[in-house]
Amino acid sequence: MTTRRNFIKNTSLAGAGLFTVPGFATKRFGANDKLNIGMIGVGLRGTNHLNNLLLRKDVSITAICDIDPARINLAKNLISKAGFKAPQVFGKDDYDYRNLLELKNVDAVIISTPWLWHTRMAVDTMKAGKYTGVEVSASNTLEECWDLVNTHEATGTHMMILENVNYRRDVLAVLNMVKQSVFGELVHFRCGYQHDLRHVKLNDGKTAYGKGVEFGEKGISESKWRTEHAVKRNADVYPTHGLGPIAVMADINRGNRFVSLTSHATKSIGLHNYIVEVGGEDHPNAKVKFRQGDVITSTINTANEETIIITLDSNLPRPYSLDFRVQGAKGLWEVNGNRIYVEGKSEPHRWDKATEWLTKYDHPLWKKYGEYAVGAGHGGMDFFVLNSFVESAKANIAPPLDAYDAAAWSAVTPLSEASIANNGEPQDFPDFTRGNWIKRKPYNWMKETY
Repeated sequence: MTTRRNFIKNTSLAGAGLFTVPGFATKRFGANDKLNIGMIGVGLRGTNHLNNLLLRKDVSITAICDIDPARINLAKNLISKAGFKAPQVFGKDDYDYRNLLELKNVDAVIISTPWLWHTRMAVDTMKAGKYTGVEVSASNTLEECWDLVNTHEATGTHMMILENVNYRRDVLAVLNMVKQSVFGELVHFRCGYQHDLRHVKLNDGKTAYGKGVEFGEKGISESKWRTEHAVKRNADVYPTHGLGPIAVMADINRGNRFVSLTSHATKSIGLHNYIVEVGGEDHPNAKVKFRQGDVITSTINTANEETIIITLDSNLPRPYSLDFRVQGAKGLWEVNGNRIYVEGKSEPHRWDKATEWLTKYDHPLWKKYGEYAVGAGHGGMDFFVLNSFVESAKANIAPPLDAYDAAAWSAVTPLSEASIANNGEPQDFPDFTRGNWIKRKPYNWMKETY
């Protein structure tokens, strides 16, 4: 923790930039200037961001918003203990965040709220001229995906989707290998979100491990809102943890794009069985009909003729895995089994342990700053995604993961829903770049700083 604080204190961040939208219009950031950040949503994820921001010397938390008074009090106490000035507080109703956006002493905003609020809050934040960071997934419908892109283009305000897995150490090492053509021309990918979340989706907080069977009004934390999606939608509602890193490796929106998608869903029994096991057959929630299939499999075709298989599996008992596989003409990496095979380097027909390869191709960012990421959350990747947001905001430059990425990755949810509802019928991806993917250059992910 201390090393991260010293890193931020002693390191000059991105250069000054002139903002061209309301609120930031004439503000320039020097090396000693602080970025004023507003937080919309200080639940578990928002508090994680807040804790990391409070270790920085180049930011101020000038405003926070949440409709839960307990979360507001917790955030205020954290800010006070860190020696920061007390922020302005908002949360009298669902739309009080708009009053936060009117503040002149807010330069950038981080949105960590339930999914249904992400797009509308991000749109309002961009319209207010605040550099915008939004948690995943960014959108729920195709209309919302277009709202993000159209608002970014109309206002000139930048938006970053805060996908932390893009900064995972092994993911960035494999990206390094991709950029150096270790696997040759890319052909096929696998990814997904495979994580047993039954205790999160059905949680009344009555036991140490949250092994309850309540959601909605009787639930706590994410079970208050997340589980409703499983009741009402048969779709891959959480695609970006797996798809984000793969999209960057495949240069999506920057020389390549998603073209079409097909999806299929299994039966839905996992959450029901959990409720019966924990709460009994007579529990009212045992009668709930969950629409979301327990395992949802989607296949994407790209303009460069690769295929990407995405799997959502969060309602059944299983160990955690994002199921990464990156395969090219000369070899492949699979996260499951921690294994790599490279033709001409590996023993024919035998896997290598990935550890030595990942160490050899460790990304410059992790080599240089890995020690500062210790304790930041999710294995350190939370430090890097937040640092990228802050530096991009201070320079007013396009972030590594922008509005077009947010739209394309999030579009998997409504497209998978439509495909499943129509027996796996292919769905065309909108081209959110309006043809500009052909000439947009890939972001330089291999530099040592942002």
